[in-house]
Amino acid sequence: MDDRELSFAASAIRDADSVVALTGAGVSTASGIPDFRSEDGLWTEYDPNDFHVRRFRSDPEGFWAERVELVEELFGGGVEPNAAHEALADLEAAGHLDTLVTQNVDGLHQSAGNSDPIEIHGNGRRVVCTGCRRRFEADPVFDRVRDGEVPPTCEHCGEVLKPDVVLFGEQLPDEALFRAHSAAESADAFLAVGSSLTVEPAASLPRKAAESGATLIVVNLDRTAVSDRAEYDFREDVTEALPALVDAVED
Repeated sequence: MDDRELSFAASAIRDADSVVALTGAGVSTASGIPDFRSEDGLWTEYDPNDFHVRRFRSDPEGFWAERVELVEELFGGGVEPNAAHEALADLEAAGHLDTLVTQNVDGLHQSAGNSDPIEIHGNGRRVVCTGCRRRFEADPVFDRVRDGEVPPTCEHCGEVLKPDVVLFGEQLPDEALFRAHSAAESADAFLAVGSSLTVEPAASLPRKAAESGATLIVVNLDRTAVSDRAEYDFREDVTEALPALVDAVED
């Protein structure tokens, strides 16, 4: 990384009244979680249609059996926050990160210490009842599925439980989107980490921030859809570049 650009980017974050960060799959893959859309991603092994909301409604038994298989593929070896997650938690703890928006559903930002990330695609470590809308920890429900309760049902109202993530064919949650767009519009500095920024609506957030006058900082191994608009475009490993940037902010 260029030390001069790193210093300037750190100053933009340090001097900002409002800092927003957006994280994508590149932050999770560094913890050993496979991504979905790359050449070797999970959608080359699984059919996305098997996880469409239509499948959940028409064949909840088959959906849940394959959902548990997918979860074991994602998290079976155990995953922990990596240095990029920890850097963002440190940035928040130091008072230099006001809003964290994530496309990821693994809950690793909370594990690292971020208090209230906006999860625009939901959280795979929870399930939600399709009837009473109560939410529960997912692991005990997965155990019930493995023991033969397919589909799993709510102990309070008896309706089918659903992973608390946005399935294909579902709308993203209005409240999360509203919070994310509002934060982007009011940001003085916007940090996009580990995302190609090609999937909407998340891809619109850094553009909205830049149009509103925010300093746009991108950390990603490859070129992104907003690299031309970014004041600082660090094409580096997120687990190395982001801690370096946060250290520079705190110096």
